[in-house]
Amino acid sequence: GKAGAKRWRGIRPTVRGVAMNPVDHPHGGGEGRTSGGRHPVTPWGVPTKGYRTRRNKRTNSMIIRRRKK
Repeated sequence: GKAGAKRWRGIRPTVRGVAMNPVDHPHGGGEGRTSGGRHPVTPWGVPTKGYRTRRNKRTNSMIIRRRKK
């Protein structure tokens, strides 16, 4: 509706990593307009787009009885 309505809610602008400097993002830098040059990563270098980052939750739900010794 109005210009800056997102900013009123405290949301900062969305800046692509390719548009940043190498000190700011792994995709940054390069002469002129260049592509990222590596797989998509977060600003901290963790792969994004399909890379699993959650820890495995261990469970005993399938163990009913201990095996005979």
